[in-house]
Amino acid sequence: MTQMQLIFLGTGGSWPTVKRNVTSVALKRGREIILFDCGEGTQRQFQKSQLSYMQISKILITHFHGDHFLGLPGLIQTMQLNDRKSTLHIYGPRGIDVLLSQLLSLGYFKPSYRIITHEVTGGDCIEFPEYTLDVLDVSHGIPAVAYRIKERLRPGKFNKPKALALGIPEGPLFSQLQKGNPVTLNDKRIITPEEILGPPRPGRTVVFSGDTKPLEEMISFADHADILIHEGTFDASMEETAEAYGHSTVSHAALIAQKAHVGRLFITHISPRYLDYKELLKEALDIFPNAFIPKDFVVVTVGLKK
Repeated sequence: MTQMQLIFLGTGGSWPTVKRNVTSVALKRGREIILFDCGEGTQRQFQKSQLSYMQISKILITHFHGDHFLGLPGLIQTMQLNDRKSTLHIYGPRGIDVLLSQLLSLGYFKPSYRIITHEVTGGDCIEFPEYTLDVLDVSHGIPAVAYRIKERLRPGKFNKPKALALGIPEGPLFSQLQKGNPVTLNDKRIITPEEILGPPRPGRTVVFSGDTKPLEEMISFADHADILIHEGTFDASMEETAEAYGHSTVSHAALIAQKAHVGRLFITHISPRYLDYKELLKEALDIFPNAFIPKDFVVVTVGLKK
């Protein structure tokens, strides 16, 4: 089983405070790190965590407000100073190519490793060997997207009694069947995985909203996700302000989580105006009981469905 963890490197919005850095969440899957947004100071947050920024394979930028991308130039240059050789892929909405070109021309710097930008838009589905990356256009007043990491189906449960009854000896042949490969027995019989394994089981799904007004489309996009990370910049009393600036309240985030039947909701992008998040959390819990407002450096393990 490939372990999956979420590490909340920055949980605040707009500008850094003494308690919360601006937006960045790392998804660690095995040895790979996928980074959602990269606000100012993200590389320092990495250094204060147990993560290595050298393991970042992909950076997913939701939009081009500074609290979501200003950490890129420092992080990119620090990777080079640490002798990075592997290619770095950076995804973002319309304009990501121009933005990266500008960031990479700052000062006397020229990258010595390959950096590839990918412009994405709603409806895109990018295939990788073990998961897909899906994109949803969101509403924030400028080009902005949400992302969904969805693992592929896993093989079904291994039926050991049936395997033994068919004369399959324990050992390497069990392992091959569990990996989805047919095996040949000494008597020349060919046993397929379908004969031994139960129905395929779902992998894990993580959705990251970026900054957005509450959207009906987010409900289907996050449907039955294991984890929904949704912005909740304001409390419900500031709904008009949230609407004006293209944001959601914590109540909006909780309602979306409830309607999407997600496993857990993590509310981020907390406005600097809130020195105490407990009232915000209460507001969310009144709607969705599996809601959390994480602090910086909280680590969450994403387990597999049985």
